[in-house]
Amino acid sequence: MSGESVRGSPRSILPLFLAVLLIPAILGSSQTIFNDGDVSWHIATGQWILDHRAIPRTDPFSYTWAGKPWVPIEWLAEVCYAAAYRLAGYGGVAALVTAAVIALHALVFANATRFLRPWAALGVIVLMDVTLIPMLLARPHVLAWPLLLLWTWLMLRARDQERAPPLVVALLMSLWANLHGSFVFGLAIAAAFGLEALVSSTDKSRAFRQWLVFGIACAVAVFINGNGVEGVLHPLRFTHLQMLPLIDEWKPSSPARTPFFFGALAVAVALIAWKRPRLHWVRWLLLAGFLGLALLQTRHQSLLAIVAAMLLPPGFARDDRAVAAAPALRWVAAAGAMLIVALRSVMPPTPPDNEANPWKLIAAIPPDLRSQPVLNGYSMGGPLILSGIRPYVDGRGDMYGDELVVGYYRIVRGDPNAFAEAVQRWDIRWAILGSRSKLIPLLDRSPGWRRIRQDKVGAIYVRDAV
Repeated sequence: MSGESVRGSPRSILPLFLAVLLIPAILGSSQTIFNDGDVSWHIATGQWILDHRAIPRTDPFSYTWAGKPWVPIEWLAEVCYAAAYRLAGYGGVAALVTAAVIALHALVFANATRFLRPWAALGVIVLMDVTLIPMLLARPHVLAWPLLLLWTWLMLRARDQERAPPLVVALLMSLWANLHGSFVFGLAIAAAFGLEALVSSTDKSRAFRQWLVFGIACAVAVFINGNGVEGVLHPLRFTHLQMLPLIDEWKPSSPARTPFFFGALAVAVALIAWKRPRLHWVRWLLLAGFLGLALLQTRHQSLLAIVAAMLLPPGFARDDRAVAAAPALRWVAAAGAMLIVALRSVMPPTPPDNEANPWKLIAAIPPDLRSQPVLNGYSMGGPLILSGIRPYVDGRGDMYGDELVVGYYRIVRGDPNAFAEAVQRWDIRWAILGSRSKLIPLLDRSPGWRRIRQDKVGAIYVRDAV
């Protein structure tokens, strides 16, 4: 970028306010952040850890997997959510999500305004958010998003300074490995920048030594986690499970399923074709790799959006259009962010009444059934756990494995033989299912089963004593 940035310009105030304060406040206040049954079991796991002051090694929640091995690789994020929940209920959880989104936006905006005008930097954030919003849930991956962004920024900074990152930076991989399984992509990003340094540096031997030492430090750091070797290997093993095509976030991306992602992608591709940003070929290769992952599985769309928001702005730099905010304005923005998070914590949102939050339906469960084996809707497993009821299955599909999860999907799709086998094997006494479950018509016509409760969310069935 030629020329000098204009600091303290009033032109940067409004886009800064929108990007770092207003948009995150709106997103963090949305009820949709609770639209996933996994939110509940993540909170319950964090509460278990806080109560026992230990990380569970076996499943303490379900009855189908009770006492069998479990590797909770996201334990640190779960503790954060549980602590926020205990402090301020759902308001605390929403405040934590809001803080993560503010941090994410602040880093993107600060980086983009080094190369682009503030309004263009805001456009980068909007494009990123279009992809992220469908995945903006109170789950561990949201807490890992700012870390992914910070990690990418540190790699960019190291390349600007023609050296490897300081070894202390590798400790971020340890933090990341205890927050979320996406830490493996942090290793891939570091490797890509190491390759760029190797092919671009005039002193290749020096670059090789520095990045090799840093890479080894990162590899060692990921083993500093609450689950040891299993915590490192588990994310890799999960990718080979046969159940993945059954879970929405692991399905391939398609315009029908995620139209906003493809809309944002089309806009980004059009801008690239028009402006022709100048990036090192290794960075293009890195973006292509994340694009491939995003097309292969929906859950990886967020990785592409966040990494692209960091890598592309430098390529679009042409002149002195960048306008950096004055230091005083940054302090004002920081104070505003803290105020928004504090207000969010004392203004708790009400989760929507749906299958991910069937609290009215759960409240209607007769006391004598709560300790009996249940067949539950997949999204309802987490809320049951948070309510102290042991589910048949929940969102921890990686723990249950292919046999149980694939068999479960045969049941809820209305397979009478699979249902009968499960009832006999587990002595299932009742069922709680979503209103759209294909198992409901089967239960309605099955002798010995009767409906005792129904609302717009779902229904409760009980099996008559034999």
